[in-house]
Amino acid sequence: MTDWLSPEEWQAVALSLRVSAVATAASLPLGILVALALARGRFPGRQVLNGIVHLPLILPPVVTGYLLLLTFGRKGLVGQVLDQWFGVVLAFRWTGAALAAAIMAFPLMVRAIRLAIEAVDPKLEQAAATLGASRPWIFATVTLPMILPGIVAGAILAFAKAMGEFGATITFVSNIPGQTQTLPSAIYSFLQVPGGDAQAARLVMVAVVIAMAALLLSEWVGRAVARRIGGA
Repeated sequence: MTDWLSPEEWQAVALSLRVSAVATAASLPLGILVALALARGRFPGRQVLNGIVHLPLILPPVVTGYLLLLTFGRKGLVGQVLDQWFGVVLAFRWTGAALAAAIMAFPLMVRAIRLAIEAVDPKLEQAAATLGASRPWIFATVTLPMILPGIVAGAILAFAKAMGEFGATITFVSNIPGQTQTLPSAIYSFLQVPGGDAQAARLVMVAVVIAMAALLLSEWVGRAVARRIGGA
């Protein structure tokens, strides 16, 4: 692939893979906790939390990117604190692209995991509780193994969504080659210049291959985990 793609194209692909992997790994623990709260929790503000989680699916991606810029930019409420106290800058950095991708992919991840949790029979958890098991132990030994296919599916869906994220990313971190230019941003850039169709087409093919691979992997891993749990 290094011979087929130019160095600039390869940088965009590698950065997209890096951003998507970091976005998925960083948001997965929170995604499990939020999905568990939405599926099992009964607390005031539950519907508000559900709305906030799914808001990125409803808002235009550019609006999400603008809100990220207002919040995590160097002059933003959170970004200013991160910059002055910890020396962390997210705007116009690849880490900011990972943050934008994580937020846009988070609803898909949470939904997949939540559906898996809701499919677990609460009586199994109640039976473990009657034997004196604590809630963390019940989750680790009863709930978690049964929802693993949902976690895997959610993580892979989030990774694929992060790979295709464009609007929020380009608004928050711009489109800087070699620094913040992801695969969709590179395709957009090549389509804006004369003679860039061939380069854009190559990257489109790469995007299709990665997306199909992610979907196939999700199906295969989900079935493998389900078979393992069923045979345990």
